[in-house]
Amino acid sequence: MDITWRRAAGVVTEVLSPAVVVIALLLAVAWRATGHDVVATVGWSLLIAVFFSLLPMAYLVRGARRGRWDGHWVRDRAHRTVPLLVCLSSALAGVVIMLVGGAPRQVMALAWAMILTLVACLVITRWWKVSVHATVAGGAVAMVTLLYGPWLLLLALLVALVCWARVVVEDHTVAQVVAGAVLGPVVGGAVFLLLA
Repeated sequence: MDITWRRAAGVVTEVLSPAVVVIALLLAVAWRATGHDVVATVGWSLLIAVFFSLLPMAYLVRGARRGRWDGHWVRDRAHRTVPLLVCLSSALAGVVIMLVGGAPRQVMALAWAMILTLVACLVITRWWKVSVHATVAGGAVAMVTLLYGPWLLLLALLVALVCWARVVVEDHTVAQVVAGAVLGPVVGGAVFLLLA
């Protein structure tokens, strides 16, 4: 593949990474859940971002720098279990704080949707490497579509872009990104729909 395409795919991988998508999703859900209250939206988004995105990402980057795995996206499936468990533990700690703090129902629904999607990825990863990038992107599109309407299905184009990028950088096969793009809406979207 042409080096220009690989570089473009690398940029897409970082710009539309799970950490970034989760933060955008948090803002969208918290905005609706708080009745468009700016302070509450920012507060709940920051809290969840710390436990569901920033702490896990810091752990991944630190582990990669120390040579525990082959990069901050942990390409080798055999090394993904511990990072995914750390991400899950961090998310569960965040949920405890959210419960104590009385988080809005839709924000809690989002948290549980992300946690159960992460559990699904963790289980699948024991035998096969599913794309977490595609899973998060697909789930995010499903959830914002449920909240804001079907016109947001246009964001599925970004899911396709994420899938393309993950294949071009050779971190995943086509089957792995397609499975992730389906897993996110099926698990995360369904949980969010049931709880929101």
